[in-house]
Order: sequence, then structure tokens, then C-alpha cells
Amino acid sequence: MNPPRSEGFVRMPDAEFEAILTRAAEEGAKRALADVGLDGDEAALDIRDLRSLVDCIRLVRRTAMQTAVRMITTGVMLAPLADIAIKLRIFSGST
Repeated sequence: MNPPRSEGFVRMPDAEFEAILTRAAEEGAKRALADVGLDGDEAALDIRDLRSLVDCIRLVRRTAMQTAVRMITTGVMLAPLADIAIKLRIFSGST
């Protein structure tokens, strides 16, 4: 039995349409994972490893940013101290 047609459109029950969409989405996801090599028995482990790697990259990025801010802050704080030391000739020889 063919689904009823109306003005060039095919009508079907919502449940059947959702089942077709679900199956198409699952097949598309499987194909996409297979295309990038994330299929098979080790796929879940590979995805966990990738997530762990991304977390490590984020940690390194955050640590590098914090280190840069600390170095800049230290430089800004040391500049006036160095200026004072030079003006007071603290580090000059016996003059």
C-alpha cells in the first residue's frame, strides 16, 4: 500500500516519519565515524583518548596564559624597583 499523496507531497504517520529519521541519523553517524576511523571495537576508547588529549591541550593553554601574565606582572613590578635602584646608585661601585 502506497502512502496517500496530496499536491505532490507524501503523507505518513508521525511515528513512521520519526522512525525513518532516526534510522537515517544512526546510519549517517556510523558512516561519519567510519570515515574518520572511529569505528569498530576500539572506537569508544579512541574517543575517550581524544577527549583526554583535548583536555590536556586546554590545560597547557591555560597554564601558558597564566605564566605569561605572571611574567608580565613581574616585569611591570620590577621596572620601578630597578629605576629606584639605579637612581639611588645601589648597585654602582664605590663612588
